[in-house]
Parts: sequence; structure tokens; C-alpha cells
Amino acid sequence: MNGKHKGAHEVRLIGGLWRRSKLPVANKPGLRPTPDRVRETLFNWLGQDLTGWRCLDAFAGSGALGFEAASRGATAVHLLERDGELAASLRASAQRLGGQQVAVTHADAMRWMASAGPQQFELVMLDPPFDSQLLLPAAALAGRLLVPTGLLYLESAQALVQPPAGYESVRASRAGAVHFNLLRLHCP
Repeated sequence: MNGKHKGAHEVRLIGGLWRRSKLPVANKPGLRPTPDRVRETLFNWLGQDLTGWRCLDAFAGSGALGFEAASRGATAVHLLERDGELAASLRASAQRLGGQQVAVTHADAMRWMASAGPQQFELVMLDPPFDSQLLLPAAALAGRLLVPTGLLYLESAQALVQPPAGYESVRASRAGAVHFNLLRLHCP
């Protein structure tokens, strides 16, 4: 799905325990769930089993990335969403799916990441609004939240010319207007 697809009001999880489960997608400006094809590629890169992983979906929106990680066995998934209505919808989806490992926080992702304790996550997923300039500042904040050699997923409208400081590229691809990258925290 992309922002141009007006009829879509739900997104389907594509793998794991909750495969084929649907998440509601509110009709909100800038809300653009990660397309199925992109999620499938990302989780092929990561491996299908995320058992024991702690994950952060920092700009959760529909929650597709975070719920996909939880569906594939992540031990703890934290969703951050600044829109109160969307945060409530994410909580309802977690409850409906029986996702006790999914925590939803109604918060500004940038502020939350700046104040959170270090080295909490094996994977941080960043898909800020396409028209924002938040991707690189968010990547910088995410670095201290990752365990050594942790992974960072970035999704944006523009190709990443080079990895942000402190990261090395693992994989990169494009699907339509979506550029996505998997990076590893570089530990010298």
C-alpha cells in the first residue's frame, strides 16, 4: 500500500503467528503503512524467527512493522505513536491479537528516544513521515538505544547515499516510491 491508494483501510500481516491478521489504517494525512512487499523483504533479510529480540517501532502509525516483528516471535516490541487516536488503535490491535509482548506509548518518537535508556533493542525501525526531515536525526538517536551490532531499519522517499555516522550498510532496496535500508551499528 502507498499513500496514493485511497481505498485501503487495513493492512494485512504477512508472516508468523498472526499471519493474515488485519490492522486498521486510519484515514490520516501522511499515514502510509509499509507495503507488504517491503515488509516481506525486510523480514527475509532479518530471518523469519525473531525469538528473543527486543524491537522498537518508533513512528508506528498503523503498527505494521512492530506487529510483524511480534508475530515472528520478538520477545518485546515497543510502538511509539504521537497521535492519540492512532495509539489507542494500536493498543486495541495488541489486545485483539493477544500481543502481551507489544507495548504502545503515546509519545513523540524523537523526545522518547532522546530520553530512553541505552542499549535496549536488537532492532529499531524508523519510518517517519515522508515529508519530514526526521530520518537522519532519528537514526542518530537510535544508535544509543541499540545493543552492540544492533540493526536499524530505515524507510524513506529518497535513497540513502551513505549510511549515517556510526552505521554500516547491510542491505538496501527500493519498491516503488519506498527506499529501505537495513544497517548495523558499527562497533569498532
